[in-house]
Amino acid sequence: IKRFQSNAKIPLMIGMDAEWGVSMRLDDADRFPYNYTIGAADNVELTERIAEMMGQECRELGIHINFAPVADVNSNPNNPVIGFRAYGENPKDVAAHVEAAVKGLEKQSVLTSIKHFPGHGDTNTDSHKTLPFISHDKKRILKTELKPFKTLINNGLESVMIAHLEVPSLEKTKGLPSTLSYSIVTSLLKNTLGFKGLIITDALEMKGLSNFKSKGNLDMLAFKAGNDILLMSANVSEGIQAIVDEYNLGEISEERLSYSVKKILKAKYKVGLNNF
Repeated sequence: IKRFQSNAKIPLMIGMDAEWGVSMRLDDADRFPYNYTIGAADNVELTERIAEMMGQECRELGIHINFAPVADVNSNPNNPVIGFRAYGENPKDVAAHVEAAVKGLEKQSVLTSIKHFPGHGDTNTDSHKTLPFISHDKKRILKTELKPFKTLINNGLESVMIAHLEVPSLEKTKGLPSTLSYSIVTSLLKNTLGFKGLIITDALEMKGLSNFKSKGNLDMLAFKAGNDILLMSANVSEGIQAIVDEYNLGEISEERLSYSVKKILKAKYKVGLNNF
């Protein structure tokens, strides 16, 4: 990380998916309990303390943003990808633990990105392998899946990660992943829920997105949908060129581009990268 930073003209904001600590990605680190165990302990002070310890690990390694905690409500026992990663089945309890975890990580000056908007808890398939289908109506999603997200947005949430999901009640275009949906990312998350923080895609190389057949570059389409940070692009140089091309054609405005850039610079400032 120090080598990367020494070569960067603008300091880099380093992210890691470390839901149960950096041991999720690195050998020989302490492994903390899964969220489901922490949620079962039913003690938000304990949740905050554990998250603070995870944050200390991240900070000491040079990690500025942890792509966590999981804010999904685990309402489907057959879910193959969320399960023990969620704090539980009750939306109100999940919201309380997610809020505590965010506080703990932020005590160590580590940013968070709660996930997976608009809710990956009730799926039968894994978005790493295919595009999960959410059949619930909008009323149910607002009441259950979006409860933790709404609670934290109202309390000054920094960042949200978008899932790769097909949600017909929120996006009318058949087969369009939520990551590429203007209706879900901009109309719902930004406009209806009033979220003004960083919006990050889930990994763009996951099959839930990469299997989608589109005439346009997926990175560019994700940006136009309203995402600020495009995570794990399948081809970074192609994605950059596609966004530049759209900008030069006037399809992406200077105002839209600047809005995301300024949010990212503000996040870098918040984690102290101006004094790296």
